[in-house]
Amino acid sequence: MLILSLILYLLSCAVNLKKDLSILYSRVLFFILFNCSLLSYNVLYIDSLNKGLSIFGGLFTITFLNSNFSLFVLLLSIVIVLLNTHYPRKYLKWVFANIYSNYTSNIFKYSKISNTMSEQYIILEYTLIILFVIIGGIFLMASSDIISIFLSIELQSYGLYILCAAYRNSESSTSASLTYFLLGALASSFILLSTSLVYANSGCTSLENIYIISNISENITKIDMSNNIIWYDAYYLYISLIILSIGFLFKISASPFHFWSPDVYDAVPTIVTTFISILPKITILIFMLDIVTHINKNFYIYNWTSIFIMSSMLSLIIGTVLGLTQTRIKRLFAYSTISHIGFLLLCLSIESRESIQAFVFYLMQYSLSNLNAFFILITIGYSLYMYEYKDDRNYKRTGTINEKEINNSPIQLIDQLKGYFYINPIISLSLAITLFSFAGIPPLIGFFAKLMVLSASIASGYVFMSLVAILTSVIGGVYYLAIIKQMFFDNPVYKLTSPSNINIKNIMLSSSLTITISVLTTIVLLFISIPTESLNFVSIISMVLLKY
Repeated sequence: MLILSLILYLLSCAVNLKKDLSILYSRVLFFILFNCSLLSYNVLYIDSLNKGLSIFGGLFTITFLNSNFSLFVLLLSIVIVLLNTHYPRKYLKWVFANIYSNYTSNIFKYSKISNTMSEQYIILEYTLIILFVIIGGIFLMASSDIISIFLSIELQSYGLYILCAAYRNSESSTSASLTYFLLGALASSFILLSTSLVYANSGCTSLENIYIISNISENITKIDMSNNIIWYDAYYLYISLIILSIGFLFKISASPFHFWSPDVYDAVPTIVTTFISILPKITILIFMLDIVTHINKNFYIYNWTSIFIMSSMLSLIIGTVLGLTQTRIKRLFAYSTISHIGFLLLCLSIESRESIQAFVFYLMQYSLSNLNAFFILITIGYSLYMYEYKDDRNYKRTGTINEKEINNSPIQLIDQLKGYFYINPIISLSLAITLFSFAGIPPLIGFFAKLMVLSASIASGYVFMSLVAILTSVIGGVYYLAIIKQMFFDNPVYKLTSPSNINIKNIMLSSSLTITISVLTTIVLLFISIPTESLNFVSIISMVLLKY
């Protein structure tokens, strides 16, 4: 699929106009990812529930877990690519079509209604870089060797660095990509150090062999120096796993290694933030789940997964408390993500069937809800094209809008959502439903996800962490409700500036945006009516991983 994509990319550059190249190639990538999804769906029929299917000399292993989540990643990528497959707005003309009217209509003087000159539709490499990131993520989930682990995470990470810097004329985007690159390189050095220590201590690179050695070494504590036989000691393996965990916690922006994510989320264009906030975290967390369920956790007195407990508690507290002080919408979403990462890490630190069920379900529902939130944020920016933001009273308190980034990130401040309900009530209701799901309000899907995590935590004896999670969820609901309050109850801060010869009622949002938001919002809202399939899926995954 990668080779086919490169060929079609060259072909699309040769046969089309420059301003339409990005849209054309996004549609090509859409069908390529759809084809990959069909191939991944066929892989699900392989009987790999017990041992998996090893490929490429043992570098990768196809299992039930990574096969399903490869399909999930591809489907999410298809939805994200929809942002670029059509112009975001269209203008309805209630006249009979003829040659004269088509060439004399005044609408052609306002081509920005369709955003034909927006920067995201000129960057040709955007969708190609996305494809490389997706490939790296799918390789990472299937990695079964420390060599393939490092190569996969770097393939994914390099694509993300370039993706953040794709908007070459954006100073903030370039600065954010440099920050992301430097701290990402630091995280990669931790991962490389840990894999080197694993190989130096065990003499093998295969994860399967390392799993066997770690489990056997727990039962062998005798050291026979007289016969020059020294049994392998798993102490060094667990030290290496702690270093590896630190590297991956950097990558998923878990606290206390979170400090890069708010700046990067806020500085890069919103369409890029949508991708980097969802896909990389799914692939890394699924890989971490595979390691946690296969390597023995005993570390003499301590448990090597205790680092997940500490990071979970810090993520819950920091993501909630610092989120209360934010005035910029994407920084708020960044701290919200950190808080939700805390729930996922809490599940990783518990080895039980209920915790794996909660982990998989929470990861899937949060990915869909987060994707819907960013889709709505981008759509709100498109819908306000004919409006001018006026809020001089609170201008100093809320900060400034970066005018140079207004095309790449139209919605930058939370106060820009004031009174938006009076402009578009349907999108406002969709955003409110998504934010209520983030806060864990029943009967939305986010409530059931948090309920499963808390139930697994209490059943395993983590009462204190459960209390921390409950309190932070209640406190975190404050900044979600603050956004809803501004949208529905504050006075509008927008003034209509449409030209007299354009009827704003005839400007419609693209179907690729509205249909996607409708489907995702329906999933969040009506999960309670059809929960069986999702819950059966997470139950099967937990039974396969723990061999119940």
